[in-house]
Amino acid sequence: MTNSASLSRRATAELVGTAALLVVVIGSGIQAAALTSDTGVALVANSLASAIGLGLIITLFGPLSGAHLNPVVTLTAWWGRRTGGEGLEGREALVYVAAQTAGAIGGAVLAEAMFGRIPGAFSTQVRDGGHLLVGEVVATAGLVLVIQGLGRIGRPKLIPAAVAAYIAAAIWFTSSGSFANPAGTIGRSFSDSFTGIAPQSLPGFVAAQLVGGILGLVLAAVLYGSTRRAVAGTTGTTGTADAVATADAAGPAGTAGPAGSTGTISPVAETSAPGPAYQAVG
Repeated sequence: MTNSASLSRRATAELVGTAALLVVVIGSGIQAAALTSDTGVALVANSLASAIGLGLIITLFGPLSGAHLNPVVTLTAWWGRRTGGEGLEGREALVYVAAQTAGAIGGAVLAEAMFGRIPGAFSTQVRDGGHLLVGEVVATAGLVLVIQGLGRIGRPKLIPAAVAAYIAAAIWFTSSGSFANPAGTIGRSFSDSFTGIAPQSLPGFVAAQLVGGILGLVLAAVLYGSTRRAVAGTTGTTGTADAVATADAAGPAGTAGPAGSTGTISPVAETSAPGPAYQAVG
C-alpha cells in the first residue's frame, strides 16, 4: 500500500499520538486525585481533560496516520481491506498495533515520572466482575459505531469531535469507565493511579474490547449497510461528503484527516489514506 518510509512515518505518528493520549489520561487523573478527595469531581476533571486531549491529538495526527491510537480501530481498518474496501494490509496493521502499544506504555511511564512518581510501577487497582466486562463491550462497540456510522453516511469531518464527546460520556455511562482501547489498557497497567488497572485484569478487559469491536462492526453493517465510496488518495483525509468520502478506510468507518478534514489540508506527500481518524481513549 505504501513504501517502508511512509509506514515508518505513520507508525511514529501512532506511537507519539498514543503516548500523548496516555499522558493526558493518566496525568489528568493523577492531578485530579491530588487536588480533591471527591471521586466525582476527580472523574469530571479526568473525563473533560481526556476528551479535549483526544480531540486535539486526532486533529494533529490524523493527516499522518489516520490517528487510530487504538488496536481495535486498526483492526477495523485491516478488516475493511480484507472485505474489499480500503484500509491497512496485515503487515501495516501489525506495525500500527506494536507502535500503539509501545506508545501507551511509554506515555504511562512519562506521566508517572512527570508527577514525581516511581515510573514503571504496576497498578494495584483490580477491576474484575462480569458487569465491568459488559461495560467494556458496550464502550468499545459504541466507539466503533460512532466512527463507522459517520464514515458511512459521509460525515467524516465530525469524527474527531464526535469521538471526543463519546469518550467523555462513556467514561460516565459505562460501568468500566470506558477504557475501550487494548493498547491504552495495557499502558494504564503501568500506572498505580486513579486511572490504572492491575495486570491481572488485562485479559478480561482486552477480550471484552475485541468483542465490542466486532459488535460495533456488525451494528454498523446492519444500520448503515456496507456501501463503500472511493478513497481520496490522501493521508487520513477524505474528499467532500458527497464525492470522495471513504466509508471503509478503517474498516467501513472511513477516515478523517486533521480535525476530520475533508481534503482541505494536504498531508505528507509520501503517505496514503491509512484508516480512520481515531481511536479510543487510552
